Amino acid sequence: MTSEEKKAYLLLKSVIFHYHGLDEDEQKILDETADNLSAHKELEWANEFISEDYYTAFDRARDYLKDIMNGLAKEERLSYLSMVWDANNKKGYISEMEATAMLKLAKDWQIERDLIEMIKR
Repeated sequence: MTSEEKKAYLLLKSVIFHYHGLDEDEQKILDETADNLSAHKELEWANEFISEDYYTAFDRARDYLKDIMNGLAKEERLSYLSMVWDANNKKGYISEMEATAMLKLAKDWQIERDLIEMIKR
């Protein structure tokens, strides 16, 4: 992954985790992801992005990510959401708010039906 791809992935994962308030397990998952990707600078960038205005972070992230994701192949866009879905499952649950947020992003990225099919499996 390039630095820009890492930023997009970590912003996506982080903004979903922050959607209802980041907890300790979610922070641990984010830190592990940064370790695995050698992406601590990118995680710091994502945290700063969110902290600029916590209440508008999701909408700002939607705008930022829409431009990036719509330039990728459909399979790649779905892969990003799939990785975040799996990370949520790793903590043991996916809240309704998180699922709704991911569906909004999938709609933005024109992969809503694909995400729903993936979830059904």
